[in-house]
Amino acid sequence: MTQLTQTPSSLSDTSSLTCGELLVQWLEYYGVETVFGIPGVHTVELYRGLPNTNIRHVTPRHEQGAGFMADGYYRASGKIGVCFIITGPGMTNIMTAMAQALADSIPMLVISSVNKVKDTGSGEGHLHELHDQQGMISKVALTSKTVWQPESLPKVIAEAFALFNGARPGPVHIQLPIDVITADASHVAKPPKLDAVANSEASTNSLSLPQVTRPLPNPTQLDLIVQSLQTAKNPVILYGGGCVDVDHDAQRLAELIDAPTFLTINAKGLLPPGHPLSLGSNQSLDAGRAVITEADWILAIGTELGETDYDVFFNGEFKINGTLVRIDCDAQQLQRPFRANIAVLSDAQMAISGLCSRLEGQTFDHQALSRVNEAKQAILKDVTTDFAGQNALLKLIRDEVEDVIFVGDSTQPVYSGNLGLEALATRKWFNSSTGFGTLGYGLPAAIGAMVGSNLPVVSLMGDGGIQFTIAELICAAELELPLIILLWNNQGYGEIRRYMEEGGLPLIGVNIKTPNFEPLAAGFGAGYRRITDKQQLLDALKADIKGKQPIIYEIDEADDFLKEMAETVTYFN
Repeated sequence: MTQLTQTPSSLSDTSSLTCGELLVQWLEYYGVETVFGIPGVHTVELYRGLPNTNIRHVTPRHEQGAGFMADGYYRASGKIGVCFIITGPGMTNIMTAMAQALADSIPMLVISSVNKVKDTGSGEGHLHELHDQQGMISKVALTSKTVWQPESLPKVIAEAFALFNGARPGPVHIQLPIDVITADASHVAKPPKLDAVANSEASTNSLSLPQVTRPLPNPTQLDLIVQSLQTAKNPVILYGGGCVDVDHDAQRLAELIDAPTFLTINAKGLLPPGHPLSLGSNQSLDAGRAVITEADWILAIGTELGETDYDVFFNGEFKINGTLVRIDCDAQQLQRPFRANIAVLSDAQMAISGLCSRLEGQTFDHQALSRVNEAKQAILKDVTTDFAGQNALLKLIRDEVEDVIFVGDSTQPVYSGNLGLEALATRKWFNSSTGFGTLGYGLPAAIGAMVGSNLPVVSLMGDGGIQFTIAELICAAELELPLIILLWNNQGYGEIRRYMEEGGLPLIGVNIKTPNFEPLAAGFGAGYRRITDKQQLLDALKADIKGKQPIIYEIDEADDFLKEMAETVTYFN
């Protein structure tokens, strides 16, 4: 790697303030607490001002890991994750993580360098040069902006946070040429003193923290929804990840309407386990799908109605036949992939609260309890031993470890838990099997979740998927995080192997060599346990969950104790 050989002249004057130093001041002003990044010769000057802030820096071992950490950080805590990424290879490395965040509507601020102003797009072979870095990244971001001069920095950052707070969220990219990072910015607007923003005098300052919110519902449209409900015989509610921060009104609305209610994977926990109207996340199973197909009125809030939530077996049989009412903060999403009969552009919380206030005092008898119970019985008849055992394992951990957050990759226990496990609260279950569906997410995202929440976290990884990002294990060890990595070992890419077997395909590329994880864990500064029975798992959790190192719990897919646990599982609670 080429090294910096001289200090930029603009830094020789200690009284000056560089654009990079001003940048971190503005980040702190907007509430940023953590930056995930790997310093490089093109970004080191972004770090000059960090010691003068309260922003924490976490160093992953790969830029993809940085993006996944920022993703998990937000999903667990609701706080914006920020990444500092170098020009060129750093940006191509983080694109997969940005695409996952974009698909799942996860806000993330990626700040990168780009070549000097005169060199950007020159094609002259400069270090880390890309033909069109901004154009490339714009495909996996809500927007990509270049700060061509220090004066535009406050405005560009303000635009990013306006998108996070006022629209359907996703990753935003801001790039600064390396000579702009070091340029003098002492004349550029500084953020107000953080301790002064709250007082009345500061609140009138044009630079006080802007209050940007998502759109409020049109009252006439809410009235129209209530009117359309009056003739419904068998309504259904579909809650999505856009409702993750909705309060108890989500449960209240289901009860007022008297409707079977489904939760997408990212909405788990919105209704408590065992709620009599909840059918969990079983909308892709035949019995759950039938409830939706037969419904004459469907209220879908904060969900894109995508196949990774409603058609996880990819058979194309998810149908909506009744009147479709949609509420979403994204105008385009209101009409795809199913065209809504009533479409309301609105923040989910405000729309749900508005509907509750209009429905108070009204009484509906839609026979929801009998419809839910009938569907549950049909679902239980199709439960396999493998499915039951994996859900029993997850439920045991959920009930044993207070406030535990499950962060998953694409692996068999995740697929089972997506359908069968009920979360105790929102932001307690998320994984990369939704949306973009990348492998390698579970470990770095779990690190981000633990950094952001300070709560116990269990990472659900397969022996194949963990090899994508296993280097991040040493990052967890460096941070002394007692992260539990539940490693599901099926000797390769088990899910793809089954798919190939069922399709009569040759088993090429799936029976990969699996590492010996015990010495591997030790080499990364982590612990290791081979879990073979229920009591051993309980004892291990008590010993390890408050420790100071990550630890791998390896479970073999073929272990008999999972079959024994399958007999103890209770669904829908």
